[in-house]
Amino acid sequence: MNFIQKSKIFYSFSGIIITISLLSLLIWGFNFGIDFTGGSLWELSVAENINQSTEKINNYLKESDLGQVDIQTTSENSLILRFSNISEEKHIKLLGELKEIIPSIEERRFESIGPSIGQELKTKSIWAIILVFFGILTYLWYAFRHSSLRVPSYRYGILAVLVLMHDAIFIIGLFVILGKFQGWEVNSDFLVALLVVIGYSVHDTIVVFDRIRENFKLKIKDSLENIINLSIQQTLVRSLNTSLTTIFPLLTLYFFGPLSIKILVVAMISGVIIGTYSSVFLAAPLLYEWSIKKA
Repeated sequence: MNFIQKSKIFYSFSGIIITISLLSLLIWGFNFGIDFTGGSLWELSVAENINQSTEKINNYLKESDLGQVDIQTTSENSLILRFSNISEEKHIKLLGELKEIIPSIEERRFESIGPSIGQELKTKSIWAIILVFFGILTYLWYAFRHSSLRVPSYRYGILAVLVLMHDAIFIIGLFVILGKFQGWEVNSDFLVALLVVIGYSVHDTIVVFDRIRENFKLKIKDSLENIINLSIQQTLVRSLNTSLTTIFPLLTLYFFGPLSIKILVVAMISGVIIGTYSSVFLAAPLLYEWSIKKA
């Protein structure tokens, strides 16, 4: 398969998913969790009928001056409650009174985050992602400084960052859509997954670029298209095998792991898939296009 000749198909596909992701973000925005907005998250488990327990808890909390309370049932016979920030004394009081109403109720976790901490986390998250992109650009610029036989070193770094932005926008758009239609919240687990995906994706991209650099040295007289296409073919099986060995454990965690890590797992699975795609089908063809236009 000549990947360079098929590049317009890959560009079109990426254009579609990026457009959908950006439009989703502009129209719906993030469904931020309490990690970013502040508030209380309370997970409770019950031994009796989950529907009856939900009704009892809902009726009680309506009279507890908590404001709006969102109650979500899970597949593990438990409930996740979200409401405004409360003190530890109020939390203990509520738990004690709920035990009187439903003796079998047990607390799994309780998290309380103030709005100022949530805003600070949001700001630091944005800076963390910006610094990661800058660090990757700087590293690749330096690492490929002796590879200017056919392509200047800075192009490797710039294209790697552009591909990473492509992957990050896809993950962001996916979770905006899941937040809108499935109620999934963006929390600190999502941020961790996004940074992991960025690291995974750039690793794959570096492998492809490094093979291109080596082939430039070995096949100086060959055409740029043939060298880049050969490099993609040589790294394709390695990239697919690496991705599959990562996805299989993640799928196991998704189906058999605890509910609390599903957001993290879904973000990583989708990130591995889009990262492999962009490293193989976008990064190298874009390097070819840029080199041809600057030739």
